[in-house]
Amino acid sequence: MRLAQQIILAPELLDALQETQPGVFEKALKHELENQPAGTLPLEKGTNRGGFVDDSDISVSVIDVKQHDNSIQARVGVFFTEIIAGCGCGDDPMPENAYCEMLISIDTTTCAAGFEVIQQ
Repeated sequence: MRLAQQIILAPELLDALQETQPGVFEKALKHELENQPAGTLPLEKGTNRGGFVDDSDISVSVIDVKQHDNSIQARVGVFFTEIIAGCGCGDDPMPENAYCEMLISIDTTTCAAGFEVIQQ
């Protein structure tokens, strides 16, 4: 499977995998994704109405995590704002709540993460 976009995540994320307490990795992944610089995540592929992405305040839900030999597969849901142009009064842009799911593949040796928006 070819993932659409790659970024390097913080190595501390992999340290969270070593924790035995349930939910530690999921919490670290959520924090890491929510604190990426604007424009890093490929949210534009998850818009419903062809609008622009405002990712200044996103919220991430970790749905599922599977650990493999050299990688981690995570399915996450991302809540963000989609700005719809020319939709409001006087053609003012209208913000709309948006949601998309992504499959993230994390290489456990390099922390490189590939992202693919899952079309629903």
